[in-house]
Amino acid sequence: MAHVGKRLKAGYADIDRDGFYALADAVKVIKDRATAKFDETIEIAMNLGVDPRHADQMVRGVVELPNGTGKKVRVAVFAKGDKAAEAQAAGAEIVGAEDLMETIQGGTMDFDRCIATPDMMGLVGRLGKVLGPRGLMPNPKLGTVTMNVTEAVRAAKAGQVQFRVEKAGIVHAGVGKASFTEAALAENIRAFVEAINKAKPAGAKGTYLKKASLSSTMGPGLKLDIATLVG
Repeated sequence: MAHVGKRLKAGYADIDRDGFYALADAVKVIKDRATAKFDETIEIAMNLGVDPRHADQMVRGVVELPNGTGKKVRVAVFAKGDKAAEAQAAGAEIVGAEDLMETIQGGTMDFDRCIATPDMMGLVGRLGKVLGPRGLMPNPKLGTVTMNVTEAVRAAKAGQVQFRVEKAGIVHAGVGKASFTEAALAENIRAFVEAINKAKPAGAKGTYLKKASLSSTMGPGLKLDIATLVG
């Protein structure tokens, strides 16, 4: 672990850890310091003024990032007949029904997003305990329980990000890769923040967007000036 500590120490050199960075500056600094041997993911974390234990303060949704996530997304689709053929034609890696349920029950989940047609939900519901904790359970509100299989597969592969606020009011997501241009990253981050703003629940009191920070997989984290994220 020593080399990781050394890398982080170098990453934090010349960084004002208590200061707040404008979005454009933060993106530049994070990109410059993403020096790992792989293409690091750029992540945003936001503290929201909500308590998700209350149903009227839950923040959840999806956003399609204008420049994608840079991540290859493997999609599984629960469908039969014509819809199964449609899913395959749309580029889904795994398509099935009872057979797919058995594969998952057996502990094999070689996919990042799960989509289902409504008639399959009786079957998929039995996998709630397995898919739910991993954030893979198809959900009509997120567009992953749908008859429009082609569009759902396209959106998943195009860089659609699902978000859900966690216990402490924190929501986070990968918003691109270090290899992206600064402009592409900034555009993705603004799109994500806008989606969080639009998802503001009725029960949110006081300041909604409280804090935000940006980091790369192996690099330092920077505090963001919230005012530069909106508008």
